[in-house]
Amino acid sequence: MQGMSERQYAAHVGLSRGAIQKAKTAERLVLYPDGSINAAASDARRAETTDPSKTRKPPAPKLKPVSEAAVAAVGDTLREQGLAVPAVGGGTTFLQAKTANEVLKAQERRIRLQKLKGELIERARALALVFRLAREERDAWVTWPARAAALMAAELSASCSDATGQQIAVEPAAMQKVLEKHVRAHLDELAEVRPDFR
Repeated sequence: MQGMSERQYAAHVGLSRGAIQKAKTAERLVLYPDGSINAAASDARRAETTDPSKTRKPPAPKLKPVSEAAVAAVGDTLREQGLAVPAVGGGTTFLQAKTANEVLKAQERRIRLQKLKGELIERARALALVFRLAREERDAWVTWPARAAALMAAELSASCSDATGQQIAVEPAAMQKVLEKHVRAHLDELAEVRPDFR
């Protein structure tokens, strides 16, 4: 067999075998003496004799829509690496998306390696540790006036005297009360600070 069979030619041009048989009957195909189809000559003859307005256009390839979040992530990754970022609404090329994907994979591997080396810890664990340390620090400050008031009162009594030259005794309880007031005011100020853990 020199040329194509009806089935092969139907697959070649994207038509049904019945349409090829009709074209063969209407002598719009070029055949070899053995009855097989001369593909190149038949394509040319079909192009000459077929009305372009009646030809079916092949369906456009169905592409899955890419979410805006994915496009934004590609742009962010490229920007972080100092690479060219597509214009807004301009679309991302395959090469840009592939580059961003490779960069993300490399970053993920680096993070995994740092975690294995113990250089990184989980966010929840870090937050719990910071919270525990802050609470211990606060508790230490709350109990500090009771420990320091008597010592400070004794030091101040020794160094203070009135206009007549007599030493003035500073009451430890009064000193503790004043210290507690100032420490609590300071701790209230610190409680308003909200660190951003992003």
